[in-house]
Amino acid sequence: QVQLVESGGGLVQAGGSLRLSCVVSGRTFSNYAMGWFRQAPGKERDVVAAITRSGDVTFHEDSVKGRFIISRDNAKNTVYLQMDNLKPGDTAIYYCAAREASTASDWYVEPVSYSSWGQGTQVTVSS
Repeated sequence: QVQLVESGGGLVQAGGSLRLSCVVSGRTFSNYAMGWFRQAPGKERDVVAAITRSGDVTFHEDSVKGRFIISRDNAKNTVYLQMDNLKPGDTAIYYCAAREASTASDWYVEPVSYSSWGQGTQVTVSS
């Protein structure tokens, strides 16, 4: 089992930027595909972005394409979510998730595909 700790959330005005970080410990980080999800009050937890274990392939949900970028640094056991041009609709709790990947090209978008989750970090975007 791995442990995940997110940081970097906060309150920002529309058009601003934040960078979320998720530090992973407990197992070999480079064996894990990673994802960022978000959950707004009263809504389901949805994928924001996902990345393969090597970082060479990424997925971004349509509403964040061109504004958010997922990346990882396997030497630092950390996955990032750079969020630019934030909008009030991005307000949510953001979670990182880990899943041991079978192959180097695997990435996952369904919450049920992930075995480990962080505690979440709140992102609030004011208009």
